[in-house]
Amino acid sequence: MIRMNKLTDYGVVLLTTFAREPAQGISARELSARTGIPQPTVVKLLKTLLKAGLLVSQRGTKGGYALAKLPEEVPVSAVIEALEGPLAITECSMPGACEHEGRCVARPNWAAVNDVIQQALSKLTLAEMTRPVPPKAPCPTPLLPSIDPLPRSTAP
Repeated sequence: MIRMNKLTDYGVVLLTTFAREPAQGISARELSARTGIPQPTVVKLLKTLLKAGLLVSQRGTKGGYALAKLPEEVPVSAVIEALEGPLAITECSMPGACEHEGRCVARPNWAAVNDVIQQALSKLTLAEMTRPVPPKAPCPTPLLPSIDPLPRSTAP
């Protein structure tokens, strides 16, 4: 299963919360209350996201944290990379990371999959993460022909 770690998931949640109110400073305590993420975890993530340049901070009574850029300018890929490093679906996605790199027949395909995921996450912005996802329309026709494993009896 391909999965982000919990801290990265929380980081996306925090930055999506900022994206809803991009001009307003929000404290760690307020973020914890709004998101349900424990305050020590929020503080840890805020420090990392601040260091990565995704947030700015302001001290004082009207202080707090805010996005460093407009939500439309922050791709989700930047959040993931700030918290986990470069996106790599497998070890061989990064040059020089796998001892079998030169002879692996699967590597080119994993690299292609990694590129597709990277492109999708680079196009998805924090602004888009704040919008509700429209419900999926029902499939008008079956994707596969219907198969009835049991013959139907015509007897009454």
